[in-house]
Amino acid sequence: MYEFKPADFLDYESGIKKEWIITNGIGGYASSSIIGANTRTYHGLLVAALNPPVDRTLMLSSIDEEIHINDKFHELATHRFPMTVHPEGYGYLKRVSFNPFPAFEYQTENIKIVKQIFMEHGKNTTITSYQITCDIDNATLKLIPLVNLRNFHHTIKSGNIEFEQDSGKSGTKITGKGTSFNLYSNAKYHPEGTWYYNVEYDIERYRGLEYQEDNYNPGFFEIELEKGVNHVFVVASTNEISKLEKDDIDGIYYREVKRIKSLGSGLNEDFISCLSKTADSFVVDRKSTESKSIIAGYHWFSDWGRDAMISLPGLTLVTGRFDDASSILTGFADNCKYGLIPNRFADTDENSPDYNTVDASLWFIHAVGKYLEYTGDLETVRNLWGTIAEIIHYYIHGTSFNIRMDKDGLIKHDGQLTWMDAKVGDIEVTPRKGKTCEINALWYNALKTASSIAEKLGIQHKEYDNTAEMAKNNFIDAFWNEKDGCLFDCINIDDYGAVNKDPSIRSNQIFAVSLPYTMLPSDKEMMIVEKVEQDLLTPLGLRTLSPNNEKYISRYQGDPYERDFAYHNGTVWPWLIGPFISAYLKVNNNSAESRKHAHSLLLGFEEHLKESGIGTISEVFDGDYPHNPGGCISQAWSVAEILRAYIENFERFKKS
Repeated sequence: MYEFKPADFLDYESGIKKEWIITNGIGGYASSSIIGANTRTYHGLLVAALNPPVDRTLMLSSIDEEIHINDKFHELATHRFPMTVHPEGYGYLKRVSFNPFPAFEYQTENIKIVKQIFMEHGKNTTITSYQITCDIDNATLKLIPLVNLRNFHHTIKSGNIEFEQDSGKSGTKITGKGTSFNLYSNAKYHPEGTWYYNVEYDIERYRGLEYQEDNYNPGFFEIELEKGVNHVFVVASTNEISKLEKDDIDGIYYREVKRIKSLGSGLNEDFISCLSKTADSFVVDRKSTESKSIIAGYHWFSDWGRDAMISLPGLTLVTGRFDDASSILTGFADNCKYGLIPNRFADTDENSPDYNTVDASLWFIHAVGKYLEYTGDLETVRNLWGTIAEIIHYYIHGTSFNIRMDKDGLIKHDGQLTWMDAKVGDIEVTPRKGKTCEINALWYNALKTASSIAEKLGIQHKEYDNTAEMAKNNFIDAFWNEKDGCLFDCINIDDYGAVNKDPSIRSNQIFAVSLPYTMLPSDKEMMIVEKVEQDLLTPLGLRTLSPNNEKYISRYQGDPYERDFAYHNGTVWPWLIGPFISAYLKVNNNSAESRKHAHSLLLGFEEHLKESGIGTISEVFDGDYPHNPGGCISQAWSVAEILRAYIENFERFKKS
């Protein structure tokens, strides 16, 4: 449970720093700041996934609450408009808590309002419920929905959309641009129709993006408050809504509470138990593949192959969600093309998947190996074997993007295919065409994993062992940087045949130590871990580039151009703490001292769960102190790798 008091939101600026998000298992969500002010185009009470888990559409932006007492009224909402914040309803806010859903406690004169927001799992439905304790006469509650029907990436102005509504006394159906949703309440509905102009989103302005839009108010719900306890609710849903009573709302609420509280039960650390519940938010249904998938991050990412395969062990295996893991692997395997797992599924299902990745397929084989380790499920793995064999075949003989094994057994490829793939126009921010250290570490691991699986399945695997041995015999000569005592990051052969080895000290080399199968002798593995610890380790993950490098950028901030240049040039990524912990414990022989240090590194994230996205872990942090968070407020592999590293090394250790 997380709790915040007025000292945590003394003013508007401090109040908008903390955000919350709840999800529905199909890609939709509700999200805002803890003071109820929307600061992103992605914020809203109902962001529906119309083609799960994509085609995400903002429907219900917010609900403005007003308490009317005789000739006075109190506005509980908070909005930013040009040059002003109005109203400043957070002044009435006395407490915000999460257990597991967000609850907001307001106090106006002799009226106490507790608002709770939750979603129905598997449906594009958000319920906002109010428990109002009233000690005076002549009090009325007015609820003013602000709606929109737009892609969640973009803003809209009043002249660009026309709304229609089909209203009754309990609610209304809102339609615009061929899309519709329903609002229903036990309060009386009054159709009206007006616009709120120039609502501003602070974080989008900070990020150099469009930050102004108009929101439509179709009308309002109103109810006279009786002395004592009053219960009011508003349901927003893409589904048709029949008559609902308080008992129906309570039933949905308690089912969701029971489902979420069952996740992570039995874990010793509250911090890790919380993350296991957060893990649930990323596991979604994908309609097009009829399988489970993994959302890479909220708010704006869809499901990406690389992210899904890296996240799968932490989100599904260490948490015991084996059926989900099997479904995710099968869904991606079914979309494998010429040995390539999709880099990402598009934001709309009108477009086919993108395949521009060299590592997603190798991470897929790693994930299958981990699945077998956890489940012993040879039947599922046998069904996936064809995809594993296809990947290795195409990587040896060549596939799209010039991905091919060279004569030395190492993989080479075009640029911008690794996880460091930022590009500004035609500029490759981190050019890595050629042979890269982590891709070849993953290649060796994939070959050895495939060999191990093949043996269990009774399949001939000598070719995989021979290829792995060739890669191992050439890896050190190709990548070892004697001067710095670590690995070259990338080897490129230019158009004139000149070999260029990039000595940039980056976090990619940690995988040459952390993966289950590795190629280096123990002394060199120790040197890599020491170099990474010395130059890249922070309390919140690994930097992507050493501060000693002239290209190092200390802050992840500014407009998209500036942020893309910082993205992999010093910015800290928390997911990398997982492979670092694995590597660190390995080279220190899992000693008591190393375990104590590793444990403290993982628990160091606990405070962050109250700082940005409540109960979750951000995508990135600044390279320099104080390591401010940035990017998505909730990133799948950030949560997954901390979960995996903790449960594999500490929870399972206790039980063994």
